[in-house]
Amino acid sequence: MATSTRLHTRTHELAFRTQLAELKERVRSTPRLLPGTPGTLVKRSGTGRSYWYRVYQSATGKQVEELVGRDGDETSYAKARDELAFAKWVSDQVRDLRRLEFQVADKAVGQVLVELHNAGFFQAGLCVVGTLGYMVWLNELGIRAVTARTQDIDLAARQDLKLAAARSFLEVLEQTRMPFNPVPGLAPSEPSSSVKLPGAAGLRVDLLTSGPETGQSEPMPTLHWHAQTVAHYDYLLEDPREAAVLAGSHCIPVRVPAVERFVWHKLYSGVVRKSFPEKAAKDLRQAATLAAALAEQDEDALADSATALPKAMRKAVASHWKLVLGSIGDYGLARQTLERALGDLHPVP
Repeated sequence: MATSTRLHTRTHELAFRTQLAELKERVRSTPRLLPGTPGTLVKRSGTGRSYWYRVYQSATGKQVEELVGRDGDETSYAKARDELAFAKWVSDQVRDLRRLEFQVADKAVGQVLVELHNAGFFQAGLCVVGTLGYMVWLNELGIRAVTARTQDIDLAARQDLKLAAARSFLEVLEQTRMPFNPVPGLAPSEPSSSVKLPGAAGLRVDLLTSGPETGQSEPMPTLHWHAQTVAHYDYLLEDPREAAVLAGSHCIPVRVPAVERFVWHKLYSGVVRKSFPEKAAKDLRQAATLAAALAEQDEDALADSATALPKAMRKAVASHWKLVLGSIGDYGLARQTLERALGDLHPVP
């Protein structure tokens, strides 16, 4: 019987993972995150009255002044002072974790996620997916890996997003003070499901949802917006987990798909994607990395989650097993775990 090759990943030390866990716990209990840099409190006088302002830099580098309250309003001043102190502590923690090679996205990503968090979208069920979701799971699993910076924020939600009241997705993004513009659909009559900053490398935010076919436009009434459908996203979004994104100087509480479902959907996407072969290769590489780490830490998770796989996903992955195997490489334990999960479909050796 052949001996499997166990993956020896570069992992973060327990003390550093504990540092991240403490940061996430403290941020999760904070109802509102301050946008931009922590900033300072400045008193402005004029017309016989004095006011306190929070002065900070936005993600675009512009100075912003936010009214705190009148001079003498001790409650407002004390609240602002405590918020700044906490924001500065978070910023210091994120800087330390970046130096330790945790995954940290850029400040524009952070600004978008801060506004979505403050609007209650993640608490209502919005999930971070795509490469940003992959970066989250690298941190959650304690894996040190080189990841190319992403200029996309992929967000996913079911049509029944649990917001207490409808809230405009576009208006929330406009609160970032960044010049987002809707991306036109493929057809003139097709509504937008994405926004983008100017320039070829401008940050893009895509809203995705489940649907029988990939690439269709689906209305999201609670967001006054549309989402693009992706096949089998109902499976991906079935059991989301609480996590956090490190971005800029922020740690933002978010939801992400369960890592084992994330792996299976990445494998599926990698083998069925007909266009953009570089994206297909990236999907398979990300799936293999997470599958290898998961096989080391929780060997049964992939097999257990496979029982809920839609038949089309299971068949697609099994029928392209040579392609999947090429992405797994020497991760022998991951290969054995996936083969066992696929069961009677007998992947090609």
